[in-house]
Amino acid sequence: MSKTFADLGVSKAVASALADRGIESPFPVQRLVIEDVLDGRDVLVQSPTGSGKTLAFGVPLVDLIAADSRRPAALVLAPTRELARQIVDELHTIARARALKVEVVYGGVGMEPQIRKAPKAHILVATPGRLEDLLQRRALTLGNVRALVLDEADRMLDMGFKPAVDRIVAKIPADRQTLFFSATLEGAAGKVAAAYTRDARRHVHAPKPEGGRAAISHRFFESPSQAGKVDLLVDELDARDRGRTLVFVRTKRGADRLVKKLRTRDVEAVAMHGDKSQSQRQKALARFERGEVTVLIATDVAARGIDVPEVTHVINFDVPEDGDAYTHRVGRTGRAGATGSAVTYVLADQVHDVRAMARTLGLAGEFERREGAGKGSPPPREEQGRNKNRNGNGRGPNSHRPPNARKNKQGGGGSTGPRGRRRRPRQAARG
Repeated sequence: MSKTFADLGVSKAVASALADRGIESPFPVQRLVIEDVLDGRDVLVQSPTGSGKTLAFGVPLVDLIAADSRRPAALVLAPTRELARQIVDELHTIARARALKVEVVYGGVGMEPQIRKAPKAHILVATPGRLEDLLQRRALTLGNVRALVLDEADRMLDMGFKPAVDRIVAKIPADRQTLFFSATLEGAAGKVAAAYTRDARRHVHAPKPEGGRAAISHRFFESPSQAGKVDLLVDELDARDRGRTLVFVRTKRGADRLVKKLRTRDVEAVAMHGDKSQSQRQKALARFERGEVTVLIATDVAARGIDVPEVTHVINFDVPEDGDAYTHRVGRTGRAGATGSAVTYVLADQVHDVRAMARTLGLAGEFERREGAGKGSPPPREEQGRNKNRNGNGRGPNSHRPPNARKNKQGGGGSTGPRGRRRRPRQAARG
């Protein structure tokens, strides 16, 4: 019989707050970690995004902190404002069950409200840059912090936050408890983990596919040109089994350009990147979460920390830099037992590098079965109806579909066009 939160030592108040949210049973990473944290141990946890790690540290933190503790009693560092906000949203209910306050500080918004609220928080969630701004203004002290959490620590390093994090950690008492969460515990992340922790328990959570079937299907399409990728994308967005879809691009300007190109094809999408204001980013994410717009186009940095349920497709419009980036991107679909689809568009001069990346990820077979240039004739273009605006469930004009773009999330399905629409030869992609 699986352990309950109560079996792990979680208080009745917190367990009841979780039950009120429909959370009855701990996820695997929570079963691995919670008891050690409640015992006061430092932990090193390797776990992917979407595995339930926020509650893995949040649940025991809430139980370890008393309402009359000097504040802030716990600090959670996160690489992006989106992740910081999501951590606060996740912890708010259970913290309230123990009469604790959770506050967040991040850049891109006014500092004065954060200066007022941060010193009153039992648990402070922060991005490194803005937290340093508050510390320099002496708006708060970290001398009372007894528990430090570094969430997605590997990404903080990738984003160049190590000097700031080092300075912040130096201001926290050495006898603190440290909880280190990362997608990898090797290389630079492993060295930092060893420096920040003492006699830490190490936990590696690598989810296994359920029932012997992969949770995510991986498909690769070779495109003759950058412009040709737009045709492929429009086809994929026309899939009947598609829900919320994350589309990754390399640059901020590329995200905005792609939104404009999709609008000319009757596809509604929103962009999310670092040049957007915080209010713009929050509005775009809120529309995506509500399902008002089902296509979110983002850069890697902007999308870090996005944890939106029921993302059915992740599309690499621009190929990721490496295998780690690929894993972080596609990890936003196929969560909590659901299935998902990961699609990558590859230009001819990228084939060699992407093939090597696919091999390291165990996806060599999927890559060699890629569709498109060099694999026979290009797929035909289908005539489309003109009666709906394509925001995720409509049909727009002038789109086509690769032969296997209608596969379902388990990798099955056929290539027959919907509603018996006639096919005509595919037009050459414009440069």
